[in-house]
Amino acid sequence: MNRKKKIYETLKKKDKRANAKLHKSNKPRYISKAERAAADEQTSCQEAQIASDTQE
Repeated sequence: MNRKKKIYETLKKKDKRANAKLHKSNKPRYISKAERAAADEQTSCQEAQIASDTQE
């Protein structure tokens, strides 16, 4: 009985790992604080350029 149980458990684990690879996470990619700051700075610079272009 123990041998049967062990084989069944290993096959079950293998199936579980295969299923986990198929289903990707819906969680968004992590963006560090420094990257967020750089992105905010870049957008503010672009907005400033657009504003200065419209004034001319």
